[in-house]
Amino acid sequence: MPTVKIGVSRQVVIPKKLYERLGLVPGDYLEVELEDHRLVLTPKMLVEKRLAEALADIKQGRVVGPFKAARSAMRALRTQKQ
Repeated sequence: MPTVKIGVSRQVVIPKKLYERLGLVPGDYLEVELEDHRLVLTPKMLVEKRLAEALADIKQGRVVGPFKAARSAMRALRTQKQ
């Protein structure tokens, strides 16, 4: 298990292998909790990041729709999975 050092301003560096394995990028958020005298860091997907990903999908043409009815949307989803 990797060991890290706390910096002067309480910063901690996440080891590269773990950082990459979690798919983290600069600007991501981590939730920090204390559980039984342990710090637990959990990556959080915030609305702003999801919105940016959605806008990128739209720009790349990775969208389907619009639909006039939910039934049409469900049919398109089933067709896409195949």
